[in-house]
Amino acid sequence: MKFGYARVSSKDQNLTRQMNSLTKAGCEQIYSEKASGKNLNRPQLQELLNTIHMKDEVIVEDLDRLGRNNRELTQTMRAIQDKGATFDGIADPNLRALLNNLVIEIYKYQAEAERQKIRERQREGIDLAKQRGVYQGRPKKYSKHSHDRSGRFLYQQVLEMLDQGIGPSAIARKVGVSRSTIYRIKGARKEGTVNAE
Repeated sequence: MKFGYARVSSKDQNLTRQMNSLTKAGCEQIYSEKASGKNLNRPQLQELLNTIHMKDEVIVEDLDRLGRNNRELTQTMRAIQDKGATFDGIADPNLRALLNNLVIEIYKYQAEAERQKIRERQREGIDLAKQRGVYQGRPKKYSKHSHDRSGRFLYQQVLEMLDQGIGPSAIARKVGVSRSTIYRIKGARKEGTVNAE
């Protein structure tokens, strides 16, 4: 549902222009009051914040209708967000663009923060596994235990060619991987391990 909020600072000012804009914007219910924006103790604003629910939309003509300073605006926007509602300022296209960009940046931040948490949990899990002596690491692409079938096949091919005395450069050209990969496979075999790259 679309909710509108209109406010003027003094009793001499008229709410008609804001009310008309909010009606044109499709607001089904409009809360309006003549009250100073010096704080958030405004009955109609509080009524609006108590009424909205998930997926509702709160619309104002200008951002300063909600509050006079960043702290109050942030507090009001957070109250709207906490209810699962969204916010829109209809009169200022720059505000709309800013809000859209802000939402995109918030999503990007949340996605990056979640990736960071996942990486931290993985590192903690690996550290704990190492402390218990059970960490083996993931199988490499070209190894005996690779999850990639073609990687296992190529690994076997390389070992067979090494056994035949074929040089790393020739093997690399023949199988289509870098020489460093061939050297890693060769080195892993010498060390008695199964992983390379």
